[in-house]
Amino acid sequence: MSPDRQRIVRVQGRRRAQLTPAPGTIPEPVKADEAAAPVAERPSESGPNDERLRLDVPPHY
Repeated sequence: MSPDRQRIVRVQGRRRAQLTPAPGTIPEPVKADEAAAPVAERPSESGPNDERLRLDVPPHY
């Protein structure tokens, strides 16, 4: 088995095992402020069919 692969690690007192970090990745998540790509903004306005889709209910058989 190659030493640069992920390994399964048993954690005392836990029901599930954990994996070690994959090679070439960072174990800590990146904060949103530090992210390289900007997050796409969602439009705040509703579309013309939004109200109809909320009210449209399938028939109950």
